[in-house]
Amino acid sequence: MQGAAAPRGQGRSPSKKDTLGLPWVVPLTYVLAALELTCLFMQFSILPVRRPARGARGALAVLPGGLGSVPAPGGRLQPSPARRLPALRLPPAWSLHAHAARVHCPAIVALVANLLGAIVSVTCIPASTKGATVDVQAAPPGGPKASVFDLKAISRLLLLPGVLPVFLIKVVSGFPSGLFMIMFSIISMDFFQLGPSQAGYLMSFFGVLQMVVQGLVIGRLSSHFSEEALLRASVLVFMVVGLAMALMSTVLHFCFLVPGLVFSLCTLNVVTDSMLTKAVSASDTGTMLGLCASVQPLTRTLGPTLGGLLYRSFGVPIFGHVQFAVNFFLLLVLWRKPMTHKRDKAW
Repeated sequence: MQGAAAPRGQGRSPSKKDTLGLPWVVPLTYVLAALELTCLFMQFSILPVRRPARGARGALAVLPGGLGSVPAPGGRLQPSPARRLPALRLPPAWSLHAHAARVHCPAIVALVANLLGAIVSVTCIPASTKGATVDVQAAPPGGPKASVFDLKAISRLLLLPGVLPVFLIKVVSGFPSGLFMIMFSIISMDFFQLGPSQAGYLMSFFGVLQMVVQGLVIGRLSSHFSEEALLRASVLVFMVVGLAMALMSTVLHFCFLVPGLVFSLCTLNVVTDSMLTKAVSASDTGTMLGLCASVQPLTRTLGPTLGGLLYRSFGVPIFGHVQFAVNFFLLLVLWRKPMTHKRDKAW
């Protein structure tokens, strides 16, 4: 008995502290990730302010005192008779340098955080954080090796019973609100007429609500309602928020919509991730979580182009109309064809 137990004890995976070597690696990684995301959202708020400064109108807005020019009949600027070129009042060089430093500060901080994270990952994190165990089933010697982007494995998972409908709902239902959030930095300054600091406060309000909903609300709701009921509720709230978004005209209206929008986004992500991971085996959980995480980069890839075209052509109400129409169709589908998924994981 002891001889049989010894190899089993030797094959156990080491603890997290032994694997990483240093106990401060994981907290530092979280801090660096939070810092990088903070700088990213700071850049989202700064870039819309910087873009108009490249044209003639932007130059007039940035340079204090103006250029002493008046509009010509053709729309061009011509020097005013009372104030010729020598009367130009340009800001001092130190003011321009200070403004440039404030603009580029988030990018520099994010660069330092990423470089530090790369150094930590290379020097402190081993190539494999999972120790060899006798319980883990090894791959066959002549079998194909799993790759990072295995289309066959992804197709196999999506074709499992109950996976593809839930995954499509996850992608389609949250895509219109994702477009709106990507364009929010432009909308907040162009449509709501907010300054950079006010837009930052609104984004902070959005983040605080997201933490409250994910930490306090969804957990209690999941203990009283089924996942399918929560999925229907998120789609229904998405539909109502979309209808109200099409009718909003002030930032106060949007503040009233933010709680419903945050609830729908958080509930949709949590519930669909839970349903998808339960529908696959334990060995495929990591691949399925990777598929779920790829939805947000897909929205960030298509969102700026598609959202910019929609906003330029139809304005802010188009985001509400699209969100209402998409989720109304999904709600009909969910009502007529309930989602079925496995309750227990296949081991």
